[in-house]
Amino acid sequence: MLKKLQGLLSDRRVVGGALLLIQTSIMIWFVNFLSWRWMWVYRICIILSTIMVIWLIRKYDNPAYKIPWIILILLFPIFGGLFYLLWGNTPFNRARARHRQTLQHPDFSGAPVPPASEALSAALPRHTRGARYIENESAMPVWSDTVTNYYSVGEKQFAAMCEALEQAERFIFMEYFIIEEGKMWNTLLDILVRKARAGVEVRVLYDDAGCLATLPHGYEEYLWGLGIRALRFNQFIPTLNTYLNNRDHRKICVVDGNVGFMGGINLADEYINVKVRFGHWKDTGVRLAGAGVANMTEMFLQMWEYATKEHVCDRARYMPTEVRCGDGYVQPFYDSPLDDRNVGETAYMHIINRAQRYVYITTPYLILDNEMITALTVAAQSGVDVRIVTPGIPDKKLVYQVTRSYYLQLQRAGVKIYEYRPGFLHAKMIVSDDDVAIVGTMNMDFRSFFLHFECGTLLYGGETITEIRDDILETIGISREIDSDWFRGVPWVTSICASVLRLFAPML
Repeated sequence: MLKKLQGLLSDRRVVGGALLLIQTSIMIWFVNFLSWRWMWVYRICIILSTIMVIWLIRKYDNPAYKIPWIILILLFPIFGGLFYLLWGNTPFNRARARHRQTLQHPDFSGAPVPPASEALSAALPRHTRGARYIENESAMPVWSDTVTNYYSVGEKQFAAMCEALEQAERFIFMEYFIIEEGKMWNTLLDILVRKARAGVEVRVLYDDAGCLATLPHGYEEYLWGLGIRALRFNQFIPTLNTYLNNRDHRKICVVDGNVGFMGGINLADEYINVKVRFGHWKDTGVRLAGAGVANMTEMFLQMWEYATKEHVCDRARYMPTEVRCGDGYVQPFYDSPLDDRNVGETAYMHIINRAQRYVYITTPYLILDNEMITALTVAAQSGVDVRIVTPGIPDKKLVYQVTRSYYLQLQRAGVKIYEYRPGFLHAKMIVSDDDVAIVGTMNMDFRSFFLHFECGTLLYGGETITEIRDDILETIGISREIDSDWFRGVPWVTSICASVLRLFAPML
């Protein structure tokens, strides 16, 4: 019993959650106390809540975000308006204002070849608008002269990463949401330490919230002691602060500017199926070699600058030095929650809206706003073969119920839904018409599309897209299709609870 108590007290998640709950309770009690003691305070709170509701109605924010806030304010008018004023998307949210991020236009003049936006327009004109949007909104151009490799499971990418890291001569950049000590990370760390001692510049950036349960406090200091420049992104401080929601969910590895990895694979043993948590862990990633790695490098350096407030000089020395002959085009890009540009969701919608034959999607979480539901249903009703694969075994049961609440609406519109029987599907991909795909870190949920720092690699043309399509079809082959029999087996109480949770899905 004593050991369990000590374990709870040493768990940063438990302690932080308790402190946040205490702070919230004190504030609610204080506001209620003042409002009942002095009627004028009560009236001001009511007026403030009314103003905040009107403010929300007039704002151009996504309605899916506005509705939960409006409901909470109307249910708790005494303190609801004050909460939104301080922590909602308002000019008075000091944390949000302090962390605003402006679009940076990188200088790629040091790259071995120029961007290939014009070449893409000539080769695949129907994707010109989507590529131009990404370039305009994230300043990440299209590249040719890049070889791509697709990895259908984490084990394959892990082996390729080890090989690439062993060959590093100049620098290694790694940015991950989760790092956990075990076979995968310890193997990579051994390589990083050896390379750092050999004079290779090694930088590691990891999200503090994502690593609350996986790394000890102050782990970055330990890495610094090993010769690795390490940084915790958005350090978890248990205070009422909406910026805690803005987590670095990206997974990027860059070696010498010539090789880069991206996908859903974090640096923990379940991602390579060494540790079994929820059955077989299905995850995917891509390897780029050549000019297109320039985008990945720039994305990492921008995040490093943003987190440290230090300018990285002489960017040209981090540009690719090799040109590879690839059979398609690539466009690695990022999405930031601090710039009011929903690049990730829009990139998905560009693909869905322009699909002519099929759209296949894999995602661990399916929590959609009205715009995405409309895009998927219109595509399916237009004769496009729309298929979505989700996990068969959940990692978060509450979120899983919300995911399932979308099945009926999509299925009635003609969208085919599948659940991966062997276990947990963590892959985040979309592929369409054999000529465009995204492999990245974005889940199809509110957190990824609106709250987290995310990234993805757009692929235009090339054999890799065919490999992605075939892998998804193979995954579908061992998955269960959600049909009428499945819906009849859902208890009505579960369905109602899921519908209520769905209302507050943007806050999950």
